[in-house]
Formats: sequence, C-alpha cells, structure tokens
Amino acid sequence: MGLLSTLYGLVLKGRKIGYHHLIKPGRLPAKVLCVGNLTLGGTGKTPAVIAVAREARKRGHNPCILTRGYRGKARGISLVSRGDLPLLSPREAGDEAFLMASTLKGVTIVKGKDRFRAGIEACENSELAIVNHQVPTLFILDDGFQHWKLFRDLDVVLIDATNPFGNEKLFPEGILREPLDSLDRAHVIVITKADRAAQGEIQELTRKIRLFNREAPIYTAIHLPAGLVDIRGDMEGLDSLLNRDVYAFAGIANHSHFRSSLEKCGARITGFRKFRDHHDYTQANIDEIKTESQGLDIVTTEKDLVKLKDFDTTLNITALKIEFSVDAGFYDTVFRLIDR
Repeated sequence: MGLLSTLYGLVLKGRKIGYHHLIKPGRLPAKVLCVGNLTLGGTGKTPAVIAVAREARKRGHNPCILTRGYRGKARGISLVSRGDLPLLSPREAGDEAFLMASTLKGVTIVKGKDRFRAGIEACENSELAIVNHQVPTLFILDDGFQHWKLFRDLDVVLIDATNPFGNEKLFPEGILREPLDSLDRAHVIVITKADRAAQGEIQELTRKIRLFNREAPIYTAIHLPAGLVDIRGDMEGLDSLLNRDVYAFAGIANHSHFRSSLEKCGARITGFRKFRDHHDYTQANIDEIKTESQGLDIVTTEKDLVKLKDFDTTLNITALKIEFSVDAGFYDTVFRLIDR
C-alpha cells in the first residue's frame, strides 16, 4: 500500500478508536436508519434513500432525512424541504439533496455537515418541523456509514455489483473509504445493479462479503428506468425512447451505467458528453450541449436535470427517471429491525 493510503488508513483507525473509547456518538430521540456504502462513487444511494423514505411513510413513520448535501453552498444547518417543495436551490442544497426534496412528499430533509446537530434541530426547532408539525419518528441518514458522530440503530450498506471494491485499496490508491473488514458493522447489505452482473459474479461477491460479515442478510437490487421526466415534472413512458435518436450527457460517477440504461430502453445515442460527478453547469456548458446535440432530443439524469432550471435554454431536455427495486422481504427485514 502506498504512503498516502497508509496515512489515510491510520487516520481511519484513529477516528474509530476515538469514537469507540473516548467520544460517545450522539443519540437522537428517534431511531436512525443509515443508508451508506464502503466506496467512493455511485452505488445508487439516492434512489435507495428515496425508496426507504417512501416505505417509512407507508408504515406510519414521519421520516426525516439527514444529509450532508454534498457540494451544497448553504452553510450550517439548513432546511431543504418541509415535505412539500424544495426551499433551497440545487446550488445551495447540493444536487442529490435537491433531487430528494423535489421527489419526496411528506418527508423533511435537513442538510448539515454535523448530522447529529441537524437531527436535534429537526426535533427542537419549529422552523424545521415536519409536515403537520409532527416531530420525526425516524431519521434516515443519507450516506452516513462513515459518520461516526451519530449513533445509528441500523446500517444498510450498498455494494455495486459492477465494481464492488475496485482494486481493494484505500483511497487515494483505490476507491475504498474504509477497509473491507468494516463490513462487519453492516446490519443489512444490498448488492445493487445486480442485473449488470452474471449470476456467478453475484455468488462470488456474496462469498466475499461473507468473509467479513457472516450474519447480515444480503439482498439484491436493480435501478429500474421508470420513464422520462421534464423540467416541469411531466412524465412520458419509456416507449418514447424506442428507436429514438438522442444526445445524452451526465455529470455522475458512473457514466457507462447511465448510457447502457438508455440503450436498453431502445434509444440510439448519437452523442454523449461526460462531466465530472456533481458538476456545476454553466451557460457555456448549455450552449456547447446545444451545438453538439444538433437539434436532437437530449436526455440526462435526474440529478443533472434539477441543476438546469435557472438556465436560459429552449432545448428539449428530459431525464431518465430511475427507481430502486429490491428483493421481496428487504423492507420487512429493515423495518422489523428498526422498529423492535
């Protein structure tokens, strides 16, 4: 292992020892369900968090999502949504937090680097009160598997079937945020994008997981295209992509997955522009896309589309809507464990 990865690993060990023996993680007055992962890059956390929050509502909870709001410019603890419309712009909230706020109804979303303090504010500050002024009965911690400051009652860990652990090295030599033995903290494990891997690969990945965690139930999930959505939120069916020439662009971690999803829906991609994950678009970018697309319909991701609302564009841009579809029994297991 290289010097930088070794130093990173030592910092991780120091933090782990500190929170195990010296610093007690904060406990919120309601249960905390974490959806996280072990690697950098896209494992599909945002669709999973949205799906879990919706299921929590169905089961009688008043959920509140606690998110860092990665790359959001709003400082301190900020209310992203009271459960109706986003209260911050994508730039202020961060693209993923804004997407959750645009998608979910009846779910409070609070942004803050310190998720424990954000949760306390959600309970005590009437300005952050959930819909109907009911305090949260369940906190959903977005991307918090490494957030040691907050005690979690349940850790759900997502693992990408197409690139589970990279080269199995810690950042910056690899994509691991923590060593593989950290999987022993997971209470439930979900192998995502399972439709992109052969059955033998899923079995081998399951065997690998079991080397580090012998007890957590393991489920598989896919990220299922559900339609096209425009900037106003209007939907059209996937059949509209069949044999259709489109230009596509995305600023996400896994461009190939997005591209192959479009192709599986029958689209013919005549041009594709890659941007870095969480890219901040400019009018110049939009103008370049307009030139490159040559009048074709344009398709992007939901995470990218929400950042284009304030730009001057007459382009026909829609986003491929993705939903988290997981094995039967997953939600029963999660809520049995969290409600006990």
